[in-house]
Amino acid sequence: MASKPWIATSASLLAASLLLAACGGNGQNDQNSQSANSSQSQAPSGKSDDGKAVRLTFWNGFTGPDRPGYENLVKQFNDTHPNIQVTMDVSPWDTLLAKLPTSLATGQGPDIAAFDSSLITKYAKSQLILPLDDLYGNGIDPGIFPQPLANVMKYEGKFFGVPANNATLLLYYNKDLFKAAGLDPEKPPATWDEWIDAIEKTTKSDGSDKQYGIALADHATIAMWPILVWGNGGDFVSTDGKTATMTDPKTVEAIKRWSDLVVGKGASPTNLTGAEADKLFQSGKAAMEMNGPWATAGYTDAGLNYDVAPIPAGPAGEVTLASSAVLVAGKNTKHIDAVREFMQYWVSKDAQAQLSGETGFPPVRTDLGDDERLKQNPFVPKFAAESNNAKYYLPGLEQYDKIDADVIIPAIQAITNQKSSAEDALAQANKQLQDILDGND
Repeated sequence: MASKPWIATSASLLAASLLLAACGGNGQNDQNSQSANSSQSQAPSGKSDDGKAVRLTFWNGFTGPDRPGYENLVKQFNDTHPNIQVTMDVSPWDTLLAKLPTSLATGQGPDIAAFDSSLITKYAKSQLILPLDDLYGNGIDPGIFPQPLANVMKYEGKFFGVPANNATLLLYYNKDLFKAAGLDPEKPPATWDEWIDAIEKTTKSDGSDKQYGIALADHATIAMWPILVWGNGGDFVSTDGKTATMTDPKTVEAIKRWSDLVVGKGASPTNLTGAEADKLFQSGKAAMEMNGPWATAGYTDAGLNYDVAPIPAGPAGEVTLASSAVLVAGKNTKHIDAVREFMQYWVSKDAQAQLSGETGFPPVRTDLGDDERLKQNPFVPKFAAESNNAKYYLPGLEQYDKIDADVIIPAIQAITNQKSSAEDALAQANKQLQDILDGND
């Protein structure tokens, strides 16, 4: 994608929208399965009829079960800030991302928008959003955020986003299936060796009661395979984002170990979407999966006997995936001071405690650990505790969507579908990736 106003492909729209807060849908978990529009109509920026209140438009894709939490937060802001009134325009993420670049480029865009943090580079490079360094220097201390989260708010050293939400992935496990396999349901696996042992013991590859040890999605989902690569000390791209590292021995070793478990042991179906992985877990056909906080409500409502735990530590230590939506300021807003006030309110202690309690997401702040409001949802502290062990997938890369959809996913699928050896598939993918990083593709 070039630096001109960005129009996303259908593949990149799907990847970006899924990263915003849903592993996939069982109908209750998927933020993108619902085609909901806000009950509030869009209002242009400017003065209200009484000539006093500044009106801000806020476009986002919070259409899922956490939508009421965001709407309540905006309502509370409006109730306590009569001089600033924010109107939400809610649409599915793919619809939002299709119209947002052109709207911003032509001056018809919103004052505030929300999208996945991976898109900051595209929008900032295209000059469609405004830098927010003044806000961070006067109102928001970046030290309140987990360091990885603060880092992805930047483009070329400047802040362009404020965290809208923050999610980490944990290991979901079915306590009944653990017990049936002779495992202690109160002691989830803590290391890769324990994890693989539990996966093998809960896998039943024959007969009518076929069961999988883990539902490991590889496309149309949040990124799961990168967690396995990081756990072994590998990665797909160097820290500076300039060199492909898919042939790094630690990367190859991780992909081989886990693909052998899937293919050789039948531990997970291949070619799973996030929605399919969720369905397997919720139906009791998979003992484990990696997922985010948005899944807890659906599984609890379904009566599943489950719990969550940190992703078991690999040879390189404990690590998980971080995913976040961000708030950005549209380049044509005429009310940047009011935009900054809204953003500052959004990440305040009271607002984050309220939002976390209502949505089940951990707060974006690290200084709310003892807040009683967070403890009302027993899962929130568990997800929040992993914030500093979380990494972002392909952070800061303008070609994020192309690398994921055209390089990494096809390589993993070629291996798990036994169309290529891990060494050959990763070597070919490494060359493709380097060409993209060099600007040759």
